[in-house]
Amino acid sequence: MNNNSKIKLGIIGVGRMGITHYSIINSHPDVEITAVADPSGLILTMLNKYLPVKTFKDYKDLFKRADIDAVLVCTPPSLHYPIAKLALEKQLHCFVEKPFTTKYNEASELARLFAGTTLINQVGYVNRFNDVFVKVKELLDAGLIGKLVRFKSEMFSCTITNEDEGSGWRATRENGGGAVFEMASHAIDLVNFLIGKPDKITGSSLNQIYSKQVEDVASTTMIYKNDISGTLYVNWSDTSYRKPTNKMEIFGLGGRILADQHSLKIFLNEPNAQYNMRQGWNTLYITDLFKPVPFYVRGNEFTRQLYHFVDCIQGKVDKNECSFADGAATLEVIENLFNDYEQNGKI
Repeated sequence: MNNNSKIKLGIIGVGRMGITHYSIINSHPDVEITAVADPSGLILTMLNKYLPVKTFKDYKDLFKRADIDAVLVCTPPSLHYPIAKLALEKQLHCFVEKPFTTKYNEASELARLFAGTTLINQVGYVNRFNDVFVKVKELLDAGLIGKLVRFKSEMFSCTITNEDEGSGWRATRENGGGAVFEMASHAIDLVNFLIGKPDKITGSSLNQIYSKQVEDVASTTMIYKNDISGTLYVNWSDTSYRKPTNKMEIFGLGGRILADQHSLKIFLNEPNAQYNMRQGWNTLYITDLFKPVPFYVRGNEFTRQLYHFVDCIQGKVDKNECSFADGAATLEVIENLFNDYEQNGKI
């Protein structure tokens, strides 16, 4: 790719996330979307009518015939592995929606293969780009609340609130359905980002409320060799939440942090001059931490992650904040959770 030319981009899968990513990345002045693949004839007809892109029903045809430098993969998770493998063969930069793959061995293979190249590889865990959680990371790295002891990572939504007969890809774990792949992956990746990957998973529990084949509620305990421990709890059948909500609670010897996507509360045993925080409770809102983005859809973090992908391709940043290796680490925890439940969680 010529450094002075636009990045030619292909998008595979234009469902909800594909459309979201299309609208965001299309706003970038250094990107040109040249090709889209999706099995829906209706969607492709609309794209052909209103947008100057080549369309393909089969993603394999896109790889064969489209002129692209990079690809966004927004298909059901079970397709991520073969598509990413093709991207590697074509020497294309690759952004894959979470949970990256449905199998840890596939995720670790992709991470290893892409690590041996100069290709940019990224997984769509947006919490790593959320203003509040980025601030939490900064405060933890600075030792604001001292030695960490205990944490709690939670996520809630009202995604499944009626009897589900098992139709569609989200209804089977093999295709990437269920509360663990859909939601716990976010909560686990946030733990890996802020605390680090746990050394042991124990006490895992999966519950069905409305779904027939997958879990609606999941919980587990995470244990670390440095004596930190924490709990994970996710529920995508909670009607008390209108929108998906991530929550982190972190307790340290010097205080406590409570955070979600929109606000941050910090209790300190002693005042901190560096961050101008008093003893006791300190509250910061998203408006206090807000860093503007050029184009807004759903949240700043969605734009920031895709613009970061472009910055990485252009060599403007030294470190990718959510590489395939990070995605594989989250899949390892997920696999350990499932294995722990199968071996120890059933009575």
